[in-house]
Amino acid sequence: MFDKSPHSEFLLALDPDNASNGSGARSVSLDDQALDAYSRVVTSVVDLVGPSVVRIDIRRAGRGGGSGSGVIVSPDGLALTNSHVVNGSRSVALTTLEGREYQARVLGDDPDTDLALLRVDESVSLPAAKLGDSGRLKRGQIAIAIGNPLGFDATVTTGVVSALGRSLQSRTGRMIEDVVQTDAALNPGNSGGPLVSSAGEVIGINTAVIMGAQGICFAVASNTANFVAGEIARHGRVRRASIGVAAATTPIPRRIALRLGLIQTYGAQLIDIDQSGPAAQAGLLTGDVVVALDGKTVTGVADLVRLLDADKINRAVSIDFLRRSEQLRLWIGPVERVAKVPASAGR
Repeated sequence: MFDKSPHSEFLLALDPDNASNGSGARSVSLDDQALDAYSRVVTSVVDLVGPSVVRIDIRRAGRGGGSGSGVIVSPDGLALTNSHVVNGSRSVALTTLEGREYQARVLGDDPDTDLALLRVDESVSLPAAKLGDSGRLKRGQIAIAIGNPLGFDATVTTGVVSALGRSLQSRTGRMIEDVVQTDAALNPGNSGGPLVSSAGEVIGINTAVIMGAQGICFAVASNTANFVAGEIARHGRVRRASIGVAAATTPIPRRIALRLGLIQTYGAQLIDIDQSGPAAQAGLLTGDVVVALDGKTVTGVADLVRLLDADKINRAVSIDFLRRSEQLRLWIGPVERVAKVPASAGR
């Protein structure tokens, strides 16, 4: 952007009095150029993605209504939003930036990742945003949130990607993995709207804030959103495996870990077993500590839940566990998990 060394220009901006021939004024100009460049990036992204962002108004039987945000991801009217925005809704209406309202239906929602996929009822051609690759994100890069907080439509806030790979507990108790943390301001009503990169790609679906904190907000990563949308479009739901257990993360005694050659210091201890489920049929007992599934290390409940994906359904996989001070292996056949009511934790 600049025709001189950027380091020298930054020094001029920091200490203009040491610059000769009026370079102090020039440093101000360079700052203005940088701010203008930043503004151009933000405005161009908003111009590109803004028309794809919709306000979602819902009505729930016997409980009134509510609103949130969403983003069109396919020109024929597919939209992503949060599960908690539309869960239990009787009717859903999408309103575009231009003020056009469309009735929509929920194709499926996934409380485990707080995502839902909607489809506009009528034949349409709408501006759609592109889902980016959240696996390529870096801390510090620009993040732009667009949504409808507190009823203020088409609100834009900016910040950076503060952290990557966070875990966030969903309403079902399951951990949402690979969550993007940002300091772009989010408020009630932003839920379901897009978090966008400087390239104009959706890198996350805004989902939560830490109440009482400032600048700590979260978005479900776009790669997760892409997977969930695909599963719902194909199956009407997100398929996951289950072995019929409840578990808790527990430390592995150091002496046992050393004797068995385990690098990990934690595992997933089984605290309840469905006697008609795969775990009981395989011979697992309450108190066993799972340390690996299908050859992948398990260091706690989050690992165990994450590894029980759709690929494990009705397929025999190995499970390594500690029983008292011995390490054992069994083969187990996970079944498809039955979704639980959002207020309760799934098995």
